[in-house]
Amino acid sequence: MERILVTGANGQLGSELGVLSTSYPQYKWVFADRIMISLHNLNLLKIQLNDIKPTVVFNCGAYTAVDKAEVEKELAYTVNHSAVEVIAKYCFENKVKLIHISTDYVFDGSSSIALNEDALTNPINVYGKSKTTGELACLKENPDSIIIRTSWVYSKFGNNFVKTMQRLMQEKESINVVNDQIGSPTYAADLAKAMIDILNSQKWIPGIYNYSNEGEISWYEFALAIKEQGGYSCKVNGIPSASYPTPAKRPEFSLLDKKKIKTIYNIAVPDYKESLKKMFV
Repeated sequence: MERILVTGANGQLGSELGVLSTSYPQYKWVFADRIMISLHNLNLLKIQLNDIKPTVVFNCGAYTAVDKAEVEKELAYTVNHSAVEVIAKYCFENKVKLIHISTDYVFDGSSSIALNEDALTNPINVYGKSKTTGELACLKENPDSIIIRTSWVYSKFGNNFVKTMQRLMQEKESINVVNDQIGSPTYAADLAKAMIDILNSQKWIPGIYNYSNEGEISWYEFALAIKEQGGYSCKVNGIPSASYPTPAKRPEFSLLDKKKIKTIYNIAVPDYKESLKKMFV
């Protein structure tokens, strides 16, 4: 029986895998929080991996506070680079399958067409840089890894854009949302299913894959879709990023091309509006 270790078990993706896991009793699931798997303490991490002895690792744990990372650089790099290096090395040495989750923030946002897996990385903030070096370390230590880049993740669990919009649209008469950052959201439950589908496929083709929901939209357009779905009366105003400065720069365009994962693994990629509906059920 495969023994699947899920790091970041209390995060959005880890929580959605927890929900789905009950439908896959053929696997032994180990859901690890920050104490059970210490991504910030590398010596302890090595001991914990040896104790758990997984045959599959879904590495969903990460430092994801994009703005705080500008100040907490060391912690961001420890979790997003050094811990990934340790996990990848362990997986390679013990013939453990590894699916590692990465991000669209590895790109600088200068593209005008959907980015495929071979597009050049050039991160513009500390979070993106730490995730990029994590990818490189993962592939160096374990060339058999699968890395999935995703974007704009939301879920019924944790904190995310959709939940923030739901709250603000019920509290305020009007809100401002940036309209010049383009990409596509990812419903974490869809990504969780895609990860399990890859494992179930009985074929393992290492490398980088992209996964987000279908659609090419701005955060402003995403907010309008949330407003429509929730039936809120709040006015939504589109504003340029320059009017909403943040400590970390965001890529202006980070739409991911999903052809590879659809072709190789026959993964279904729902439209973002279809997935957003599930969030409101």
